[in-house]
This record gives sequence, structure tokens and C-alpha cells, in this order.
Amino acid sequence: MEYAEAYGTRVPKVGLGTWQLTGEPCYEAVSTALDLGYRHIDTAQLYENESEVGRAIADSDVDREDVFLTTKVAPGNARYEDVLESTEGSLDRLDTEYVDLLLLHWPNPLVSVGDTMAAMGRLVEEGAVENVGVSNFPRVLLDRARDAADADVVTNQVQFHPYKPQRGMLGHCQEEGLFLTAYSPLARGEALDDLDVRRLAEAYDKTPAQVVLRWATQHRDVVVIPKSASEAHLEQNLALFDFKLTRSEIDELTKPSLLKSSAAMLGGVLSEFRS
Repeated sequence: MEYAEAYGTRVPKVGLGTWQLTGEPCYEAVSTALDLGYRHIDTAQLYENESEVGRAIADSDVDREDVFLTTKVAPGNARYEDVLESTEGSLDRLDTEYVDLLLLHWPNPLVSVGDTMAAMGRLVEEGAVENVGVSNFPRVLLDRARDAADADVVTNQVQFHPYKPQRGMLGHCQEEGLFLTAYSPLARGEALDDLDVRRLAEAYDKTPAQVVLRWATQHRDVVVIPKSASEAHLEQNLALFDFKLTRSEIDELTKPSLLKSSAAMLGGVLSEFRS
């Protein structure tokens, strides 16, 4: 396993995303992932699956301190007191005394990011949260959050895949010492049908998903959190580090596309806020 690092915090470069996984399928997916060797699990208040995630971790043979667990504050809970109260609820549902990383899921234009970060800083001081970060933040808001935070902001979780390579954001995170967490790293499946992806998958005797995820993880300080409920796919998504794409192959796969990235983003946002 490879790791990304920010301000002394190390996180496995491949984690399990649990968006759209609920109920027993979520419990089974997290349980299987932990059995296979995953040590990074990502959830959120909006996903409505924190109880299943927490139960799977508690029932696992893996020690809690060996799992890097992330959850996210819903944007509707961004006010100071709501951050504190909702995070307490998340900890109860996750059946844990702390989370390794707490993110603000989306910017809330009606709430000062300073208030949100102050509440997160208090949670760090109290030991309920180890690290803080943000999600879906443009650069200007990311910098505003970092300036307002007492604790180090270790990541920005954003859509990142060959059709949305986020060059500006990634470069900024790398320069400032943050890691970038990539959600929808397969572009909601769009990238799997790419002809260049398929050609390289055949050449390396890998799946298209493995090629796309390797494209992402070969970027410095990029962490991926693909979602899967299939044991075979979970195992494949973790098996990325026995091959390496060349620089020219990475360039070939990097195909910024506003149309494809917007479709992936829109589909994800609509599904997320319906849940």
C-alpha cells in the first residue's frame, strides 16, 4: 500500500467510498473491504450509513486505531453549534470515540467558514477529531478555510479523474502540503469505456478500473475512494501497486472534458442530495 501525507498525517492512498451504500449492503461492503486489507473508510452524514459503517468496523478483527475513518458534516450543519452537535451524532452512529478526519461536505454560503472551522478546531482540541478538511471547495474558499482554521486543513475532497484532472487544485494542494482526496475517480464509469484505458488494461493485464485508479494514485499526494459492493471489484481496486504507468501513458489518459466531468458531477450531486 502507498500512502499520502499532510502535516504528519499518513493516509492509505486507496480507501473505500460508501456513497450510495446503505443498510446491509453497506455493512457487508465495509466488512469485506476490511477483510481484504482496506484501512481507509469514507462516509458522511448525508450518506445515512454511518451506523452500518461503524458496526462493520466494530465487528471486524481489525483494531479501530488501524482504520483511517473519515466522515463529513452536512452543509446544513455548518453553523458552530450544529457542527458540534451533528459530529456528536456521527460519533454515536459510528460507535467510535473519534474520527481520523472530519470534512465540511460542501461550502455553505449562508454560514461563515470561520465559524465552521472554529467548531472543528474545538473538536480537535477535545479529541473527538484527529484531522480536519473540506470537500468540494474551490481554491479561494479552501484558502479562506485554511486561514480561519486553528487546526491544519489536511485535504480537499473533490471530483478527480482523467476527464477532470484538477491541475490547478492539485498543484495548489501539493505546494501547500495537503493531499487531494479523489471521489468519483472512475468518472461514474465513463472512463472505463475509454479506448486508451482499455488498450492499456490489455497491455498490463489489468482491468480498466485498475488502470484509471493507477492513473490517479501515481499523482503525488492523491488519495482515491472508489465505491464498490463487489468483493471482486474491492480486491481489484486495492491491487494497484504492482504496475506503473509511464509518464507518456499518464499524459495519454489525461483528457480534460467539461461535458464528461459535468455529467459525472451532476449525477453525483443529485444522487447525494436525494439520499
